[in-house]
Amino acid sequence: MSSKKKVAHILIFPFPAQGHMLPLLDLTHYLARSGLTITILVTPKNLPILNPLLSSCPNIQPLVFPFPPHPKLPSHVENVKDLGNHANLPIINSLAKLQDPIIQWSNSHHNPPVAIISDFFLGWTQHLANKLGIPRVGFFSSGAYLTAILDYVCHNIKTVRSQDVTVFHDLPNSPCFKFEHLPTLARIYKESDPEWELVLDGHIVSGLSWGWIVNTFDGLECKYMEHLTKKMGDGRVFGAGPVNLLNGSDPMTRGKSDSGSDSDVLQWLDGKPDGSVLYVCFGSQKFLTKDQMEGLAIGLEESGVHYVWVVKEEQSDSIMSGSGRGFMIKGWAPQVSTLGHGAVGGFLSHCGWNSVLEAIVSGVMILAWPMEADQYVNARLLVDDHGVGVRVCEGPNTVPDSTELAHKIGESMNGDKSEKVKAKEMQRKANEAVKEGGSSLMELSRLVKELSNLETKINVG
Repeated sequence: MSSKKKVAHILIFPFPAQGHMLPLLDLTHYLARSGLTITILVTPKNLPILNPLLSSCPNIQPLVFPFPPHPKLPSHVENVKDLGNHANLPIINSLAKLQDPIIQWSNSHHNPPVAIISDFFLGWTQHLANKLGIPRVGFFSSGAYLTAILDYVCHNIKTVRSQDVTVFHDLPNSPCFKFEHLPTLARIYKESDPEWELVLDGHIVSGLSWGWIVNTFDGLECKYMEHLTKKMGDGRVFGAGPVNLLNGSDPMTRGKSDSGSDSDVLQWLDGKPDGSVLYVCFGSQKFLTKDQMEGLAIGLEESGVHYVWVVKEEQSDSIMSGSGRGFMIKGWAPQVSTLGHGAVGGFLSHCGWNSVLEAIVSGVMILAWPMEADQYVNARLLVDDHGVGVRVCEGPNTVPDSTELAHKIGESMNGDKSEKVKAKEMQRKANEAVKEGGSSLMELSRLVKELSNLETKINVG
């Protein structure tokens, strides 16, 4: 008879949106390299996203369930990128219908999972974990500041929706936010709507989870991590970021293109002075209006700054780059390698969290144009807390004044501004966090140890 202990088996449940899925897959890669057995739950159209991971880690297996249909979703849609952010609500509710199939799978498994790690949008999985009798760990692809804000909003939704400005007294320095700058849920939640109630309940019961993993690091959000730890209890919150640094360049690549745009833009950047180029990108979900595109185009040209501008395929015909100072990328862009090029000194961004961390990892200052979701909170963190960014515009429908925008861009990118210097310092802190002895690596080691011990406790029990 063998007394060999089974390796702890963890079920990973990502939310199918790029900004959520890629960070959790980066974390999953690290956990697999640390010796845990992993199952990742996906629906058929999202399975290809796992291919780089599955080919490199034999201890990761996919669990593929058909995507449960929803009246508001076309039959081909299984990922937010196919419809935009308004797909979040129906996709969350569709995935919640997988609870019974997951229980049946677990009950029939020869080595059932001892824990579930699921995206913070899938808070309903706390109820699933309770039924399975295993711990649930929430993964926050966002930062600790946003996590704290969202938690307060969900627990005080009626109060928050009744006031123009909310003051967060329990948070460091008691920050206040206008209603329109709060997370999207606060603004579009519909009371008594069953689908919204499922989402709200998910965020509330998430606080009952065994733990939370946050894609951040001490040098960026120490005081907000301390706040979350007070809420959740000692040892229950793990700062694990930036997760895109955990595995080096191997092999969890963040999307690759065969179009040649990688080498084209990098060759173009090779001919530019260090720190002189502005990278412009607003993420995969945001479509600028024609007036916004025109205002931005004129502002970029008048700034006198070299720039790389990523535009949607559908919108690429509506703008022209006339001076030769701009390099246009249509569709997918090699963002990580572009930001990492020495010629790039600034990033005009909507301040989505993945973009924020990619800028920090590259030592590039942010020119902030927050529009929705977590972006106003992130911009506040960058500009006001750390001085690694400057505000150039705000609002989803704002048409920038081209002359004013040109001035802000030109002034920010000119020389060694304090924001550029501080961005380099934040880059150093990010890299230190994931090195041996760094805060994030120590937290991750603690997480792996605790997850591994779950198997022991269950075996002993």
